[in-house]
Amino acid sequence: MVTSDDVRSHTAIHILKGAVVQVLGMGAKWSASAYSQGIHGGLAVQFDRKPTEEEMQRIEEAANQKIREDTPTEVHELARSDAEALWGEDIYDLFPLSAELKFVKVFNIPGWNVNTCGKQHCERTGEVSGIKISKWRYRANKKLLEMSFDVTGINGSG
Repeated sequence: MVTSDDVRSHTAIHILKGAVVQVLGMGAKWSASAYSQGIHGGLAVQFDRKPTEEEMQRIEEAANQKIREDTPTEVHELARSDAEALWGEDIYDLFPLSAELKFVKVFNIPGWNVNTCGKQHCERTGEVSGIKISKWRYRANKKLLEMSFDVTGINGSG
């Protein structure tokens, strides 16, 4: 199966989010925004302090380690109540789902990241090839860590 850059960069968001939580802890689990287009993407998470340069480097390293592990990913379609029973609030972000939504798609990298998500994803983390955080900033007034990244190692990129 040929995986598009858009699918790789979207899957990279989930990998990066897992790395953020692994390095910074559960206090960084709430995503405020995410986007991906082509080989570029971004993720903003709520966090109560500015991370150190070393922490940001560890986040990138953890994400790339998860990619090297070539971990299988899972997509589950199930009743929202069942998803909440299995994973709790961890499936949600700061942007709410409609209360009328009774069935959800949940994307899961076991032990790494779980989120409701209706988009297409890579079947294995290794399909992403690599992640390079191109810039980041901490917005203290909003308590947001914002990261931009590129998916590397595909179509002649980094």
